[in-house]
Amino acid sequence: MNIGPPAPDTEPATTHFGFGEVPLSEKQARVDEVFHSVASRYDVMNDLMSAGLHRLWKRTLVAMLRPSRTRPFRHLDVAGGTGDVAFRVAEAGGPGTRVTVADINAGMLAVGRERAAKRDEDRVAFVEANAEELPFEDRAYDGYTIAFGIRNVPRIERALAEAHRVLRPGSRFLCLEFSRVDVPGLDRLYEAYSFGVIPRLGEWVAKDRDSYQYLVESIRRFPPPGAFSGMIEQAGFRHVTHRPLSAGIVAIHSGWKV
Repeated sequence: MNIGPPAPDTEPATTHFGFGEVPLSEKQARVDEVFHSVASRYDVMNDLMSAGLHRLWKRTLVAMLRPSRTRPFRHLDVAGGTGDVAFRVAEAGGPGTRVTVADINAGMLAVGRERAAKRDEDRVAFVEANAEELPFEDRAYDGYTIAFGIRNVPRIERALAEAHRVLRPGSRFLCLEFSRVDVPGLDRLYEAYSFGVIPRLGEWVAKDRDSYQYLVESIRRFPPPGAFSGMIEQAGFRHVTHRPLSAGIVAIHSGWKV
């Protein structure tokens, strides 16, 4: 059994945290603090920030995954602590579908476990785990999703390598992430909304302006679709594509393990 990738020979000393730079070793703790702060209001804020569009985006993600309704299907949803995507996958699949939610943030996982208990959903399990060092065996899963989480990972290349490792041949990697608006005029409106409105919503609803300031900054620092697709290919995936949604506000990136 092989668990976790080997450490690279060299790593940069710093990485971005929003528009700032922090020591690479500190970024994960800072990200954890952000999501611990907003965990209880995370899904409500998603509704407000996207005017409910995140539900459509996640529905499209699960439709692309197409979990089997007739045979056992083991799925891994990473950075999905509140269970929003995992519950959709379980509902779309058959009785043999089992979903593991892996999230590094205990606060987000607590919200997900509470939601699962209220739904009487026993096909979804919650595991505290780092996307860069997943505690799962090679070729253990039939599908992998990560929604709005990859940009918060300090070492994205490691997380992609781990996604490739834990998937069975013939399985699909899907990543839903904010992207680049590609409609002239709308891009400026979206920029103004992101920086002028979202942090204020965070202050009013989640009582945390700074965390949502970080979130909108992190979106701007994330690689454009073509560059991120290249990273997915470097991790070993094939037939890599990206599908923009809502004028490019988000994109679903897809890759296959062959």
